[in-house]
Amino acid sequence: MAANNEEERIALFVDFENLALGARDRGGALDMAVIMDALSERGRVVVRKAYADWNLFAEHRQGVVAQRIEMIEIPQRTGIVRKNAADIKLAVDAVELAFQRDFITTYVIASGDSDFTPLVLKLRELNRRVIGVGVEGSTSELLPGACDEFLFYGRLVGPSGAAGAPGRSRKKAKSEQNGEPDGDAATSDLADIARKVTATLVGLQRSSSGPALSSMIKRVLLRKDPTFSESDYGFRTWGELMRHLETMGVVELLEGSAEGDPVVDLPADGGGEERAFTLLREVVTELEQRTGAPPLSGLKNELRKRNPGFSEKDFGYGGFLQFVKAGSAKGVVDLEWDDEAEDYFLSTGAI
Repeated sequence: MAANNEEERIALFVDFENLALGARDRGGALDMAVIMDALSERGRVVVRKAYADWNLFAEHRQGVVAQRIEMIEIPQRTGIVRKNAADIKLAVDAVELAFQRDFITTYVIASGDSDFTPLVLKLRELNRRVIGVGVEGSTSELLPGACDEFLFYGRLVGPSGAAGAPGRSRKKAKSEQNGEPDGDAATSDLADIARKVTATLVGLQRSSSGPALSSMIKRVLLRKDPTFSESDYGFRTWGELMRHLETMGVVELLEGSAEGDPVVDLPADGGGEERAFTLLREVVTELEQRTGAPPLSGLKNELRKRNPGFSEKDFGYGGFLQFVKAGSAKGVVDLEWDDEAEDYFLSTGAI
């Protein structure tokens, strides 16, 4: 594993058929950008390979190429089980790379197939850190426990993709679908960079045990988008941009170990987050008094009727469900899953 002052160097191996079919069965299309963003917060992805019979996944080619992932062709042949051929090729390539490239510290095995458990154990035996990625509900119970870290795709993508019922298979989300406006296109450039910085900061805090330095945030933004430049937002330097975000209440800058590289944290007073939770409670109370406990579906639109600029991403939440769950944890609202309606319902005790 890399030392504290070094970046993790990551090799990604994707069992594409497993992930794509798992995401499709749960009502969504696989977006590799979501996975790449999560990995960018953990280190430099220096090897990217995805294995599949790409004739069967032609609609995914553009998205895979856009993430600069090498597509390894596993054609379907008479008398050969395609799945086994892909699994064996992936495993052989991963182990071979582990012996050839000592500088690679972390291996990502993107699949929910328990057949990869021996590969994960072997890589860990070779002193490599292993991160698994799979679709919840189609991932073997054996695989996550074998990994150092396991990421469920549905949790990375948030409720705009697949929201889940607690303690059961994930169902097709109703929230933020059915044509509800996202509103991101209407935000200003400054709001856009504020959201990117906040999301990156939260991702670093979630994946690392140490403090998030200002320079680390910029490195992650550059991994996600190598064309990123603070000058595009009207700032001469990165430090100037971060100081401006501090005056906006987006982040808080604390003294770091190196001069000019402060530790970045979320505002101690919550910034505008508390106002957003107040708005959530007010809207839920009003709807509850009018028609009973409101469902999560459509609730974001109700908040935007009161505050057109509302977005949970301003506060570092990956999706609206995550924001509402945070409100529930703080006692702002009560949140309960309804099996029959296949949706969450909120209440404040107003009736």
